[in-house]
Amino acid sequence: MGTPSLFFRFGGCNMRCEGFACSERAADGTEVLGCDTVYAVNKEHFAHSWIPIRKSEELLNVFALYELPEGVDVVLTGGEPLIYAENAIFIAFLEALHARGHQITFETNGSLGVDFQKYPIYKECIFALSVKLSNSLEALSKRVRGEVIYSLASEAKDAFFKFSIDADSIGLGLEAEIDEICLHAPKTKVYCMPLGGTKAQIEANTEPLIEFCKAKGYNFSDRLHIRIWDANKGV
Repeated sequence: MGTPSLFFRFGGCNMRCEGFACSERAADGTEVLGCDTVYAVNKEHFAHSWIPIRKSEELLNVFALYELPEGVDVVLTGGEPLIYAENAIFIAFLEALHARGHQITFETNGSLGVDFQKYPIYKECIFALSVKLSNSLEALSKRVRGEVIYSLASEAKDAFFKFSIDADSIGLGLEAEIDEICLHAPKTKVYCMPLGGTKAQIEANTEPLIEFCKAKGYNFSDRLHIRIWDANKGV
């Protein structure tokens, strides 16, 4: 947080997380529920606004559009970027980023594994494991896959847990859920961030979550981009 970074947001996800109850209005007027980036998750309603990529150079050309520090950190997010984990264009992009000296961080839900032996570039990456809790309304068997969590945490350059939590869910068993998930990757740092897609939602969930983190000894992670720019995209 607070580090100059260039985010690449990839469309598509293997989850919907409708329990997060953030909404986005589609072109046809449909109100679509999901996480705060539902426009990058729901292919049915938003794929028309996604940009197809046919070669890795198209992604690398994005750097020319901005005045950025040399070797700026790069964050790959979504949606769920690891649905492209074995895509040749995606792998070439990662290898080019690493060769240029960029630190690469994945924001992933931690349910999709990568082949560290076949694609050693992933050993040079950092993984923010945003494993979904029951407040996402996703099935436990789908959102918590212990063997995948362990692999990502143990094989990557670095990894940490990052949980999205709203004030209403605190005290409803989240502590036990987080403890169970963390057993799959002991000694991995835990960060909690306030749930929400707008500044008002973030602020409503912040103070209760800070108290929760203080009580549990977790790290608090703000959602700085939303606090500064609210729900605006492309900031």
